[in-house]
Amino acid sequence: MYTKAEEIFIKTVKQDCDDNSKNTSFSCKSKIDKFLTGKLTGYPIMLLFLVFIFWLTITGANYPSALLSRIFTGLGEKLSSLFIIFHAPDWLHGMLIDGVYRVLSWVVSVMLPPMAIFFPLFTLLEDSGFLPRIAYNLDRPFQKCRACGKQALCMCMGFGCNAAGVTGCRIIDSPRERLIAILTNSFVPCNGRFPTLIALLTMFFITSENNILNTFSCSLFLTLFILLGILMTFFISWLLSRTLLKGLPSAFILELPPYRLPQIKKVLIRSVFDRTVFVLKRAVIVAAPAGLFLWIMANIEIQNNTLLSCFTGLLDPFGKLLGMDGTILSAFILGFPANEIVMPIILMSYLSQGTLVEINDLNSLKEILISNGWNLATALHVMIFSLFHWPCSTTLITIHKETGSLKWTALAFLLPTLIGIVICFILTLLF
Repeated sequence: MYTKAEEIFIKTVKQDCDDNSKNTSFSCKSKIDKFLTGKLTGYPIMLLFLVFIFWLTITGANYPSALLSRIFTGLGEKLSSLFIIFHAPDWLHGMLIDGVYRVLSWVVSVMLPPMAIFFPLFTLLEDSGFLPRIAYNLDRPFQKCRACGKQALCMCMGFGCNAAGVTGCRIIDSPRERLIAILTNSFVPCNGRFPTLIALLTMFFITSENNILNTFSCSLFLTLFILLGILMTFFISWLLSRTLLKGLPSAFILELPPYRLPQIKKVLIRSVFDRTVFVLKRAVIVAAPAGLFLWIMANIEIQNNTLLSCFTGLLDPFGKLLGMDGTILSAFILGFPANEIVMPIILMSYLSQGTLVEINDLNSLKEILISNGWNLATALHVMIFSLFHWPCSTTLITIHKETGSLKWTALAFLLPTLIGIVICFILTLLF
């Protein structure tokens, strides 16, 4: 069809060759497009861009995250002093400061810097005209899955936040294909899962002492894990289009926009206010009650055992089947409001603390994990389950809002969870 259209264009359209500058510009853009969308070069370039963006995000987010953590810690100490001055009861201080405030500060300090870097980078690619070319490259694989090529754009947005990716699915016109994109968006990890993946990669899979090499290697390994999530997105899209959501793919005619210099003001407004602040606000609203619930679990005792330790003990047999333990599994469940707090909950349980624990030294963290039975296989299982498990509460609320259906929201919860359980169980049998 496209070849026939090109032949008709050549026969019927006359081009003015007097304007050499226009012809040169068109020729240059055509060569760039052949390079960026070519069969042999298109996918490698996309992967290189993915590695580069993750490298920038990982490297750039470390320092502001540490700074925000110190600011929130100092503010938390001042708030604690106020509670002491006014003779507030210990349980009230624990609930509000050790519970609500500690979780809120952790979520903001971990979520905000990566989002503040990733979303502007994403918007720059979108505004410059590169992102539509990614959709063009991925159109054929999605067409084979009987889905829409625009799903690639929603999937890319999901790297920043799955809730934002689900909202972005509105660009897909077909209700069937939009639903497929919504149900599969959480198969790519959001920035809330990056801290756990990066920490485990650095501790158990990267041994170089060179910081630059470590960061690059971490970005490369992280990209490989993300490729696994993308492949699973294709597979589940194909499966849904042949079972629950049968149908042929709709026509997707994408006119590649011209390359242009991004408008910095527009990029900042869209990335910061429309995406970063929007997602952070939803996460904070959900994290506050989660902090209160977590403190109650860690501080209320039944027969000299906290509710948290009882909960982890109950889950331990099932956790062992998945190559983990009850503490890890309970951390994923209690981290349902925000994926950022999974690792702190694991530390809180191992160290028997009544509040979230932050350890910035990865060597000390590794020693704690190894002393509690972790090894290379455990780290691999945790990373797989971090990649494939239920979406966070913010994403599920967004899915319910977009679909208006509890049935599809429940399916969005079950699909990645069952995939993660099956893969971890198979790996446990193999190793």
